[in-house]
Amino acid sequence: MTSTLTPQPVERAKPARTGAVARRPTRVLALPEARWAAAATVLFLLALPLQLTGAPAWTWGPLYALSYVTGGWEPGWEGLKALKDRTLDVDLLMVVAALGAAAIGQVMDGALLIVIFATSGALEALATARTADSVRGLLDLAPATATRLSPDGGEQTVAVEELTVGDIVLVRPGERVGADGRVLDGASEVDQATITGEPLPVPKERGDEVFAGTLNGTGALRVRVERDASDSVIARIVRMVQEASETKAPTQLFIEKVEQRYSLGMVAAALAVFLVPLAFGAQLTDALLRAMTFMIVASPCAVVLATMPPLLSAIANAGRHGVLVKSAVVMERLGQVDAVALDKTGTLTGGSPRVTDVRPLPGSGLDERALLTLAAAAERPSEHPLARAVVDAAREWGLDLPDAQDFTSAPGVGVTAVVGGRTVTVGAPARLLDDNDGTAAELEESGRTAVLVVVDGVPAGLLGIADRLRPDAAATVASLTRLTGSAPVLLTGDNPRAAAHVAGEVGIDDVRAGLLPQDKLDAVREMESAGRKVLVVGDGVNDAPALAAAHTGIAMGRAGSDLALETADAVIVRDELAAVPATVALSRRARRLVVQNLVIAGVFIAGLVVWDLAGDLPLPLGVAGHEGSTVLVGLNGLRLLREGAWQRAAAGESG
Repeated sequence: MTSTLTPQPVERAKPARTGAVARRPTRVLALPEARWAAAATVLFLLALPLQLTGAPAWTWGPLYALSYVTGGWEPGWEGLKALKDRTLDVDLLMVVAALGAAAIGQVMDGALLIVIFATSGALEALATARTADSVRGLLDLAPATATRLSPDGGEQTVAVEELTVGDIVLVRPGERVGADGRVLDGASEVDQATITGEPLPVPKERGDEVFAGTLNGTGALRVRVERDASDSVIARIVRMVQEASETKAPTQLFIEKVEQRYSLGMVAAALAVFLVPLAFGAQLTDALLRAMTFMIVASPCAVVLATMPPLLSAIANAGRHGVLVKSAVVMERLGQVDAVALDKTGTLTGGSPRVTDVRPLPGSGLDERALLTLAAAAERPSEHPLARAVVDAAREWGLDLPDAQDFTSAPGVGVTAVVGGRTVTVGAPARLLDDNDGTAAELEESGRTAVLVVVDGVPAGLLGIADRLRPDAAATVASLTRLTGSAPVLLTGDNPRAAAHVAGEVGIDDVRAGLLPQDKLDAVREMESAGRKVLVVGDGVNDAPALAAAHTGIAMGRAGSDLALETADAVIVRDELAAVPATVALSRRARRLVVQNLVIAGVFIAGLVVWDLAGDLPLPLGVAGHEGSTVLVGLNGLRLLREGAWQRAAAGESG
């Protein structure tokens, strides 16, 4: 069973207005597939103990019959419609096999098969619905209204969808930008992580571009609208996710390719086993019994279970170690990847700035602790991410911060406060320092943000702030390189200097920086068009289109956006980057077990079929052989549930 995200055209950006009730994710039982699967499962669980305890058939027979109907009517109906197009649907074949089992008394086997396929269809329907929820909810990032300025300087509050190209809007401190445009006047810092993934707010002044849905900082901006709401970056992200989700053809498991040919052969053979003896004068009852025995021993139950236990065991084992893999198809696809594209902020790095350097300047009379104390005390009233990083560093150092008075903040310059009778200014070196000795330039060349501390008008020291690299980032890149045969590609919206610094630390040569979501999507499509099966690892809204378009997508769960988590095929819940190569290696082991199980199932089926056709296979022995092969392949697949399987995968052993 497969499903895709049904695209809905994005005509205008119409986010929920302030005070509106937030959209709830689709509930499981709101889906008809889930309700039918639940009903079939409950009926099966009611009937099974009655049958096993020897209760009369009239007590459990109707329950099994209802389980067949509730779980099998939908795939059966879809299969019948497919027959009109002369296509043999695999799900229909499963229903026929289940009915065939029931026809010769194997009612429980058939009901179990129905329940398995109904549950699989419900899970795929739920994943599709949740992705659609996230796509619709993305537009809530943009504000519902904007302040439009008239030519005479008057202000008018209008709905965002009423803005047209050329309108001038006022964006006050703390407001979200209402439309894509360009700054005409003012200076501020804008947090545009939802669009570019950059961890730090970006200074904006006259001539700079701003995006709808990004968050303005402490300054006021006048912005000229350059795109309609329907063509904003956020609206385009929504469309890209929808289109990629629709056009990404669901990859069928290897076994499904086998089943297509096998199914046609089995149907033809079953008819032949029934009709040929009749043509030569055999008794109707004998021909029917032989044909029903053939239906049982040739039933694809063992073939189906050849795939599910290894893949589901791998999913369960990964789940115990903090990796949510959303389906068996995803687990199989993970093992096929031969190229990896990594986001930087929130993926290779932790996603939040940290103080990395504390450098007092000569002649300041301050040591590192004193310099950090003054800077943190002055920054404590500020809500700027850099300020929080400085205050957090002071707390980590165990410093006691004095109170600050007369706090002021100047967008693009920094903050000023009186600390212990001394005037302390913390801000950008370019605005406050003549960097004669190159200290600030050295910090910035190494991928850090340089922050200058000025005490009583005299430069006293510099702080280096950077997004901290994950401890396991370099090892993860090395493991992925071994698994795929080529080093990962770094795709990031951050500046080239910071991106190159991080890439150098983890061993990545191919660095593509300053990318918008469309650029990331184009990069992934370029790799896919070259025949690569790309795994994308990211965490932000800006990664969602690439996650949707890739062969497989993995989202970092702790700080990942809702859209990225729902669009991705797998989620690293514990935020441990090393789990990515471990999951890929586990998937490859699962795929090898699938092949082993196919061989086992094929040997049993072939042997029993030959016995039935060439000899006289007793029905009980045929059932025993059929069930025995099913149990054997199931137990073989469950080997991946063991703790040792994950440990070997984490150690880089895919075999």
